Amino acid sequence: MGNSISVQNVHAGYGAVRVIEDVSMEVGNGKTVVLLGTNGNGKSTLIKCIMGLCRPSEGAIIAEIDGVKHDLVGKSVEEIVDLGIALVPEGRRLFPKLTVEENLLLGAFRAKARQQLRSNLDFCFETFPRLAERKSQLAGSMSGGEQQMLALARALMLAPKILLIDEPSVGLAPVLVARTIDTIQELKSKYQLTVLMAEQNFNQAIRIADSGYVIVHGKIAFSGKSASELHNNDLIRKLYLGI
Repeated sequence: MGNSISVQNVHAGYGAVRVIEDVSMEVGNGKTVVLLGTNGNGKSTLIKCIMGLCRPSEGAIIAEIDGVKHDLVGKSVEEIVDLGIALVPEGRRLFPKLTVEENLLLGAFRAKARQQLRSNLDFCFETFPRLAERKSQLAGSMSGGEQQMLALARALMLAPKILLIDEPSVGLAPVLVARTIDTIQELKSKYQLTVLMAEQNFNQAIRIADSGYVIVHGKIAFSGKSASELHNNDLIRKLYLGI
């Protein structure tokens, strides 16, 4: 039984503004797929389409959860979350005036997650010892790196099958970006997750990618079946590596 996402010829935007056009991509079971692109090219819009935050005008988004296929287009955010798809949003979007522990408890939204609440909370504190040390601290008073840890841990409280991560490097110092990317890889392995990560920091994203896509002006400009294909592509070398 697998957990995967298939995006098929999706068009989407906001009002009269078309942001993504005819986008197709596959996120295979147990894989880490990176969606690369600079700001304003449609990465976040595609993530929002998968989560039900933005409804495509055309196309299909099929999620396979434990071997059962679900068409996500038209489903509410709550229904999508209840399937076991979790989002770590750009900018973290924590509740700054609630404590670390309160933010984590709010992550256990779906019924299955509530059944595993204590074990998931223990797992998060084991994975992120800093959060255990600061479980009574207000989230808004933490550093950027600590807040990113909390955002990842909050998503894990959902007991997800598929994890979507939108721009985890935003606002972080380079050393914290590297640690965050390493943590995502560790979590994927520990939790046997399927991961789709939207990111503009090519050098960091490529370290954990099984495959990836480059989105330019709302269209998929390149699809790489491996990290080496991504690294050796002329478009990527031009856009990200300055070669």
